[in-house]
Amino acid sequence: MDIKEYMQGLGQQARKAGREISRAETDKKNQALLKIAEAIESSRELLATENQKDLAAGKQHGLDAALLDRLALTPSAIQAMVEGLKQVASLPDPVGEISDLCYRPSGIQVGQMRVPLGVIGIIYESRPNVTVDAAALCLKSGNACILRGGSEAIHSNQAIASCIAKGLEAAGLPAEAVQIVAIADRAAVGELITMKQYVDVIVPRGGKGLIERISQDSTIPVIKHLHGVCHVYIDDKADPDKAIRIAVNAKTHRYGVCNAMETLLVAEHIAAKVLPLLAKNYLDLGVELRGCLKTCSLIPKCSRASEEDWHAEYLAPILAIKIVHDMEDAMEHINKYGSSHTEAIVTEDYTRARRFLREVDSSSVMVNASTRFADGFEYGLGAEIGISTDKLHARGPVGLKGLTSLKYIVLGDGHIRQ
Repeated sequence: MDIKEYMQGLGQQARKAGREISRAETDKKNQALLKIAEAIESSRELLATENQKDLAAGKQHGLDAALLDRLALTPSAIQAMVEGLKQVASLPDPVGEISDLCYRPSGIQVGQMRVPLGVIGIIYESRPNVTVDAAALCLKSGNACILRGGSEAIHSNQAIASCIAKGLEAAGLPAEAVQIVAIADRAAVGELITMKQYVDVIVPRGGKGLIERISQDSTIPVIKHLHGVCHVYIDDKADPDKAIRIAVNAKTHRYGVCNAMETLLVAEHIAAKVLPLLAKNYLDLGVELRGCLKTCSLIPKCSRASEEDWHAEYLAPILAIKIVHDMEDAMEHINKYGSSHTEAIVTEDYTRARRFLREVDSSSVMVNASTRFADGFEYGLGAEIGISTDKLHARGPVGLKGLTSLKYIVLGDGHIRQ
């Protein structure tokens, strides 16, 4: 197969279908989403069977536990895909929304209208549920998409692709609006990220290596985050019970996700009170602890952290812990080592909480809540396309509005410029 010719064909079809999707009425897009959900519901057995092929191959090729967890299509994961589609269908359609309309002295009215981005190329690893999430958000926001999942999920993604095509056709929309690359060759990615004539935006989801490569080689704008080095800071004005609940959840709810806490910062005046209790929770759950010298003195089973640990995104049951002097010290550490993903403070001091929110420069900043809430579904955005730590054009969880742009509109009645 000629990969360049194949990818160019996908691009041409996506561009053509994108024009039809961009003008589709909200009801028709919602109908497509619900029909896709029905197709997934009726294909549970097929999805599970195809997913088992991927899991077996993954184990044979030595995929680690975190990657296998992302790859698995459990009954609850399939149900989550169905619910995600229904939730996106229930969300307001951003396309065509007009804002800031006002009269100018000349008599014209000037405002802004939300419009689709066009064709979105999405490159991701392991998680087959991303196929559904990406398709749903792109469709609802009026975009066509080309999806390139990892080779480790090829069987799962093709099974999901058949459900998406059925749903689109049942709703009277072109199946080519969602195209899933059917070949595992990495050269397909190289083609996708340079097809400027067909693709408007690239969204990579996966490991740091993949995202760095896409960001470096793409000739198309990229929405991305490189890694999630997320922090929880326990202030000396924190409620200890809240602090323990939040810090345990932020690390142990799930390990292989970008919004899991990787570094815990604790104010020195409360460290002796909360760290031994936290350590017991973590050690009971099998979490390896690495800390600064002061932390090691309070937690005998904690090994000494290296400089690399403060930069690390473990995606595993490993946690770095540092005792800091105060909030100022904590913010300095976050600014130096953080990845601008998600940070949280636990405190009962309103003034400090406000300052932390204002001064910490990350895409999500939280007060008295687990970093695990940094998620499009939890934010009410529906299934998210990913998280952006860039400042243009979208930041944080990227939902429907993040997949649209704004154009200026002018309303006149025969007005001419004098």
